Amino acid sequence: MVTAIKASNLGARATATLLAGTILSGVVAPAAAQTAAKPAAAPAAQAQATPAPVAPAVVRTIKSLRVEGSQRIEPETVLSYTRLRVGDSYTAETVDQAIKDLLASELLANVEISGLDDGNLIIRIRENPVINRVVFEGNKRLKQDKIDKEIKLKPRQIFTRTAVRADIARIVELYRRQGRFAARIEPKMVSLDQNRVDVIFEIHEGAKSKVRQINIIGNEVFSDKKLRAQMATKVASFSHFLSSNTSYDQDRLAYDQQKLRQYYLTEGYADFRVISAVAELTPDKKDFIITYVVEEGPRYKFGPVTVDSAIRDFDDKKLAAALPIKEGQWYNAKAVEDTVEQLSETAGLFGYAFADVRPDFQRNKDALTMSMNFHIGEANRTYIERVEITGNRQTQDKVIRREMRVAEGDAFNTFLVKRSQDRINSLGYFQDKFEIERKEGSAPDRIVLGANVEEKPNGELTLSAGYSSLERFIIQASIRQRNFRGMGQTASISADYSAYSKSVELGFTEPYLFDSNVALGATVFRRDYNSFNYLGTSRNTTYRQVSTGFQLVAGLPLTEYWTLSGRYYLAKDNVTLDQATFYTNGQCDPFKAGRYYCEAVGNRLTSLVGASLIYDSLNSRLRPTRGQRVSLGVDVAGLGGDVHYVRGKIDGAKYWGLGSGFVFSLTGEGGVIKSLDGTEVRITDRFYLGEPQFRGFDIRGVGPRVQRYQYSGTPTNDPTTNTQALVTASDQVVDDALGGKAYYMTKAELELPLGSGAAELGLRPSIYVMAGSLFSIRRPSTNSYFTQATDSTGKLLYNKDGSPTYFPLETPLFDSGGNALYTVNSGANLGLTTTCTVGYAAAAGSPCVGTSVNTRTVNSTAPFYEVYRGSTASPRISVGVGVNWNSPFGPLRIDLAKAIVSQPGDDKKLITFNVGTQF
Repeated sequence: MVTAIKASNLGARATATLLAGTILSGVVAPAAAQTAAKPAAAPAAQAQATPAPVAPAVVRTIKSLRVEGSQRIEPETVLSYTRLRVGDSYTAETVDQAIKDLLASELLANVEISGLDDGNLIIRIRENPVINRVVFEGNKRLKQDKIDKEIKLKPRQIFTRTAVRADIARIVELYRRQGRFAARIEPKMVSLDQNRVDVIFEIHEGAKSKVRQINIIGNEVFSDKKLRAQMATKVASFSHFLSSNTSYDQDRLAYDQQKLRQYYLTEGYADFRVISAVAELTPDKKDFIITYVVEEGPRYKFGPVTVDSAIRDFDDKKLAAALPIKEGQWYNAKAVEDTVEQLSETAGLFGYAFADVRPDFQRNKDALTMSMNFHIGEANRTYIERVEITGNRQTQDKVIRREMRVAEGDAFNTFLVKRSQDRINSLGYFQDKFEIERKEGSAPDRIVLGANVEEKPNGELTLSAGYSSLERFIIQASIRQRNFRGMGQTASISADYSAYSKSVELGFTEPYLFDSNVALGATVFRRDYNSFNYLGTSRNTTYRQVSTGFQLVAGLPLTEYWTLSGRYYLAKDNVTLDQATFYTNGQCDPFKAGRYYCEAVGNRLTSLVGASLIYDSLNSRLRPTRGQRVSLGVDVAGLGGDVHYVRGKIDGAKYWGLGSGFVFSLTGEGGVIKSLDGTEVRITDRFYLGEPQFRGFDIRGVGPRVQRYQYSGTPTNDPTTNTQALVTASDQVVDDALGGKAYYMTKAELELPLGSGAAELGLRPSIYVMAGSLFSIRRPSTNSYFTQATDSTGKLLYNKDGSPTYFPLETPLFDSGGNALYTVNSGANLGLTTTCTVGYAAAAGSPCVGTSVNTRTVNSTAPFYEVYRGSTASPRISVGVGVNWNSPFGPLRIDLAKAIVSQPGDDKKLITFNVGTQF
């Protein structure tokens, strides 16, 4: 029986509950009742007595048959579920079976049959209610739409206790899949009018059941900690707070057993086995304790290693000599797998796509050796029947096919297939870890290559604001389509704004011009850049450079790995200095700005042509894990324009995948620039080194620079009264980076793998060491602006701190017409400026009125002391750790780098970060 309380609506209902025990009582109660109805067992002595005869069943005939209590269900429908018919005979057993059949229909809540004595049978029924709605309460971790897909109870369906029990079990299972083994479901039912009910599932989700402890019994060679590190399941702790593998998962338990076996097999323990793996749930259902019982067994070495090939093209002895495993090495199952793959790849190079390589193990338990014989079965030379491309909804077939290094009819070659796979991966249009499938063709010597791609979104719309330690606040907007029109073209437009730089850039690249193997790209830009130096922590603009122009780039592949690239660059540069700060008499004042800045001021047109020779065998241009890339480039400015120089640059990188997610790389670059017209290379055309390329140093923190120290006090020619002193506080030194005409930089980096939880967040940490230098410019003039004090004998004087004693520099001033200016010393015009040596005139050329003798007007520049530093090829070295993070608000990189070798004048920096822009 189902217990219910009627209510006119859900909001005003009495809290009537259909508890789980109540629901299940419909199953338990009949069995209990039957047990209670049984008489007590007879004594042993009575058990031997002759049993009483059983009375024969009374047989009667059904005279009439009527159904009472039906509301929605037609009486004929009720009778159809029974075998009772008017005129048929019946017994008590027949009636009992009819009741069971009606209840089994799950349409009825209760059934009674009366009138058994006279044959006028009345079937009284109470129908199961109709579900008005199904409500879930307390489900926060599992949304209702996910539960709705799994349960059977739906509105307007018939309510049954069986369906409630099944749905409870299903919801509990859903929570267990999330690791919530403490989840409880309490069903409730609210009766409504017209025999309707609301079914309510009160859900108590509970906390996730974590793995509290992993015990390993039987291990002697390796520690528990080392073995736990091999498992995917992790113990819940602070160090694994980012991991999603701290909850219990039965499938993961089986996976961890395989991981343990794989680890032992790679260490030579060929007899290792996991005897048992048990996961116990704690009484509070909050945690699991997992216990493994293992048997390590002895350690084996490789015995003789041979190759037995049925393919006549192969020499067994030469193949065996080239294998990576040798007799006497510790047995390693992974090395055996790699050897099988190597032999398969070797067969593929000769066109045998389906070569069957089988290792034959011969174990000697007495000598503890594992002899290996690799049998290569007979195979036919294979040819490519066709190349099937599927899954590309937007990308045109030709974009994929032109990256294939093999075509229909070619002999199969594993190297070329692998190269095709790498080239398609490098496009960046498709899913990660794309692989070309190999399928048997229509004949034994035919193979079908399948490129089943899964396209990724290749359009990028970026509207972001961020903060950079390099440029402070940044606003960036860009639109980029890397697979424009599905033809592999790249189109982009971007705009950037920060306190020190502004730019607008439009670009377009066609990788296969007119379907030929020639790439052509064009970029149009305008860049507004404010250079700056530091006075303490304050940035001061030194010069402003506005560049407007375009660049054309063309690339022509020479071979599979070699490419020749050419470019033409045309830009107009306008370099300016603040006139109020750096100008005197309308001219750039080298005493204020430095001669190196004054030489750069003005408009110049740069017309540059360049070429690069590139070797590229990387398996991916986006995130390489193996291969190398080398580029050698030369640029010549002087094909017209105002700037004449030649610039050479070389850079290279090599990557090694070390396994288990480790990637080691070596990168290096260097360059040199030389003037072609005998003038010094402008400061705006030189190389610079520092953040973000050279971590551990500040922006433009490496290389030649002039540091300017101010003086305090008053200089005199008398050492006893001289109070001048050099201000050496670091926050009062003006630091101007001059760039260099030659540089080099190299880096060794190891990318570290993380757990799956951190990997899902896009975290990629690495450790690295960097070395480099910037040097080779003409030494600028320093300290030649001021007059050094001398004593009465003409001997140069120095301050008490050892610095030269300098007097201020007094520069005569002129008006715009070149007339000398004077200051009136007396009279009504005292302090005014005039062009009269005597008297006063309001305008140049007007009569001078008065008799005052005027003083020459000068601009007094306070003395300073300049030091030229950093122009040395000696290396600077830094070590550090960095993390790349594809965060929800944009790519982020954080570096903690320490400069361990530096040169005087270098600006070091420990922590750098960049967020909101690409890096």
